Amino acid sequence: MPSDLHRRLTSLDGKSYGAYKSLRGPHKLEVPRTRGSSTQAADVTLIIDKVQSDPYAPPSRARVRISVADLPFDGASIESPGHFSTAELDYLCRRLARAVGNRGLHIDRPGQQVLPRTAVTELHGNDGGGVGKRGDELQICLEIQLPARGRRIMGREAARLICEDLPRALADAIFSAPARELDAAASLEYDQACLRTAVAEAGLIGFIPDRAILPRRAGNSEQPKPGAKPFTAPETLARKFELPSGRSVRGMGIPRGVTLIVGGGYHGKSTLLSALVTGVYDHIEGDGRELVVADSTAVALRAEDGRAITGVDISPFINGLPSGDDTTRFSTTNASGSTSQAAGLVEALQVGSRVLLIDEDTSATNFMIRDERMRALVPDEREPITPLVARVRELWDEQGVSTVIVAGGSGAFIDVADTVIAMDSYQARDVTERARVLRKGSVSETSASAFAQDARRFITADRPGKSSKNGRPPKPPHARCRELIQYGREDLDLRAVSQIMDSSQTEAIARILNRVVERLDGNADLANVLAEEYVDFCHSTFDDAADNRHTGRLARPRIHEVAAAINRLRNLRV
Repeated sequence: MPSDLHRRLTSLDGKSYGAYKSLRGPHKLEVPRTRGSSTQAADVTLIIDKVQSDPYAPPSRARVRISVADLPFDGASIESPGHFSTAELDYLCRRLARAVGNRGLHIDRPGQQVLPRTAVTELHGNDGGGVGKRGDELQICLEIQLPARGRRIMGREAARLICEDLPRALADAIFSAPARELDAAASLEYDQACLRTAVAEAGLIGFIPDRAILPRRAGNSEQPKPGAKPFTAPETLARKFELPSGRSVRGMGIPRGVTLIVGGGYHGKSTLLSALVTGVYDHIEGDGRELVVADSTAVALRAEDGRAITGVDISPFINGLPSGDDTTRFSTTNASGSTSQAAGLVEALQVGSRVLLIDEDTSATNFMIRDERMRALVPDEREPITPLVARVRELWDEQGVSTVIVAGGSGAFIDVADTVIAMDSYQARDVTERARVLRKGSVSETSASAFAQDARRFITADRPGKSSKNGRPPKPPHARCRELIQYGREDLDLRAVSQIMDSSQTEAIARILNRVVERLDGNADLANVLAEEYVDFCHSTFDDAADNRHTGRLARPRIHEVAAAINRLRNLRV
């Protein structure tokens, strides 16, 4: 027998598109579920929050609410018994994304990383819980492309989409999810969390397990490369850890300090570094990097010609410019390779990074090294750049900041490295002792404690003006894709921020950015404002999931990537 919603949708057939707006609000959705030998309809609520204005507008936004008591499984979170872990919610989201396909129903599609996201969340019972609250519930945020022919409603097609396709997808993806696979996702998540803690307690900044598959299918793919050679740790760097699941894992530990990765072209140097770059996140089973972990504060640095810099102290690396510019509060709208990389390093330290990941292939050469012959041609007193090779020991010895550097064309960092790893056909060898024999002596001395103890930045921001076309206020910042945020008339380019994995992270960054910019009045330190707004946003969005609004395409970013985005804004002023 057709449901009330089905009849309501079919009655709209042929009407003008605006009649869809009558659907806003809650509706009962009948979802078949199997219990034993019988099939029953689960009590599911569909809430249509916003109806698109016309067939060509962004899809309508809706939420599905399912009582946890109606599910055939319980949450298996080990850290929070009785509730769903991030990995379990991620698993359900992946199943639903596959089930809805791309036929008018849309949901956030996770990649290889496991991230807290708002597409599928668990709501906890409380007073004033809104429509249909019965205790703990799953909330699913999705979009619906309401069908039309021209500007006339296709009511029967809408009824099929919402009352047949959606319930079928929910039945297949959610109500039929195998409990053992949910348990496995929760177990892997707990293993990863405990491994991260054990690796840090062992004095390591990274860990690559034996049998890990590090190469990716292609430069634009995060999928593992078929037939790739599994990783094996060299004995001298091998460490072994016991995991809560009962298994043990052996692999290569990367110690704190200065680590140099060397090797021939195409032998896996950058691949190893990339594994550490993404190792700040958990990965799904089958990715090949499930137990690759890196220090949670690790930041990948690269040169970025043309970026904006505002009020950053780059004097540890660049000083005495011929132009007379003050490099203790350096600002530019068109940075060079060396100034951009120096600023990126200092900005990373300001948000608490303890590990820097650098590949010479994407770095400014004059920021990285300066050899003896160049010094003979250009005396030190005429060179405003102090290269990283002269500061990297200080970063570790004085600041406690470790650095991992990939070098294939210069041996300059051999003289300052604590650990040297050679990659040969994607296999790692510890060549630290051999590298010590090749040392030429210490790098030229630099003044101690070059890094400022007071790194506060009191900054203001110019707000975007009204549109010159219609006089309307500008739209809030929003993600246009993973690498681009629209802020007023400015396109904020984030291509160099390589640890943003998902466009839903970029959207979350845009929202935090908006909150931070609103508070930048020149009297508050940027780092303090950012920390406060980041914690508040993440708590209200991911830790205490909203039960009364659609927030479906948000994934949690790290504070480091939020800071990187804000620091690249061109409307900041000292």
